[in-house]
Amino acid sequence: MRPPTNYAAFVTGVLGDMTHQSAAVDQRVLCHCLELASSYLVTDATMNSANGISTWITGFSRLVSVLEALHARGELELDTVNAASKACSECWTVAGSWRDLHDSREGVRGVAGRLKRLLDENGRTFQGARVYVP
Repeated sequence: MRPPTNYAAFVTGVLGDMTHQSAAVDQRVLCHCLELASSYLVTDATMNSANGISTWITGFSRLVSVLEALHARGELELDTVNAASKACSECWTVAGSWRDLHDSREGVRGVAGRLKRLLDENGRTFQGARVYVP
């Protein structure tokens, strides 16, 4: 039997490896982690019904914390914001498609709210460029 997936452990491992190798944050790696969010939502929740949604939201939240730190330092890139926006959209859709994942929508809503605070005042652009909206 395979052990359950754990998005929080995956994200923590990737971030640890990244910061161990360099002080710089590779935003392409962050985008890759964000692209996996909806897949991990399904696997974490189905392989670990007791804690899967919790491990998933912890991982997603950690990624957004990194984005917030990059934004505070003026280093956050549009591609990373777009990847995060797309991940939120995909996770929202996945959560609405499976009854067992419905509880994860509150986590997606929280992450989306944090991401929205990174946008320009109009809530539709980041540094003047349009952000991915489904």
